[in-house]
Amino acid sequence: MTISAYQWGSPNASRRALLIHGLTMSSNSWESVAQLLVAEGFFVVAPNLIGHAWRRGSDYRMSVFAEDLRSYFGMDTSYDVIMGHSLGGPIVLSLLPFLPKNKETTVILVDPVLELSEERLERSQKQFLNDIMNVKTADEHMAENPAWSRSDCVLRTLGVSSCDRTVPEGLFRHNRPWSFSGLCKNLPANVKLTVLVSDPKFSNRCYLEQVPRDVERLDARVLTGVGHWIQFERPDAIMDAVPLPRARL
Repeated sequence: MTISAYQWGSPNASRRALLIHGLTMSSNSWESVAQLLVAEGFFVVAPNLIGHAWRRGSDYRMSVFAEDLRSYFGMDTSYDVIMGHSLGGPIVLSLLPFLPKNKETTVILVDPVLELSEERLERSQKQFLNDIMNVKTADEHMAENPAWSRSDCVLRTLGVSSCDRTVPEGLFRHNRPWSFSGLCKNLPANVKLTVLVSDPKFSNRCYLEQVPRDVERLDARVLTGVGHWIQFERPDAIMDAVPLPRARL
């Protein structure tokens, strides 16, 4: 298993969750969600993607990201819940063929970047490269995002500062065209997929109309008043999509 990962809870817990972070972030960005999962009896693992958290990389194709994560499924390891935020969304979809066929799995995509036009690709590449070259301080993030905690702002700064500057150019060059919504179709029979979309008034990363409709075992919903960083602003909304044992009456 890749050493570059963060873990929460006991490895002996009865349930497991795998959390995949987004572009210019790191495993620690899941802190709030991970703590809520641990409270519900989960062991949580969040790997750091290639090119992130000081990991080096040169090939940023979606298939390479997915292949790098296959070690987390070794020795018959399986997960009850798998989440992916932003870039982590299409990476998680690319992992679906690797999932055990006999394990019921809930997959939650948190404002995933499923479709990008060529114009958006070019803009995104420049934006993320600028973010890496001009890292904002935690104080700057706090001023721009009053709904974030101080810890969230520190983690955002850490994620950007530890991301390799080759990632933005390589990612958007190696994944043209950027079109991954089709991976939501033909879900394995043992997978239930939920897509949480941020309010289009606050984010343009994902739109509800990009998510395929009339797909069995797929639910998509917009979170009104919530921006792209749902795990910072509304971790409870993510937990609402996690199936939990019902309390005994």
